[in-house]
Amino acid sequence: MPQLNPGPWFLIMMLSWFIFLLILQPKSMSFTPFNHPLYKTNSTMKSPSWPWPWT
Repeated sequence: MPQLNPGPWFLIMMLSWFIFLLILQPKSMSFTPFNHPLYKTNSTMKSPSWPWPWT
């Protein structure tokens, strides 16, 4: 069974992780999101209290 031989697959896995960590991840982290949570205001909506008949 070739799946049990980790020789070629381990090298492929390590190269793909190095490519992701060194090339793709810094490029994807450089994008700024449009809806950044720091730019939002902290306005809360005040709803009227419910007139319960038993209070």
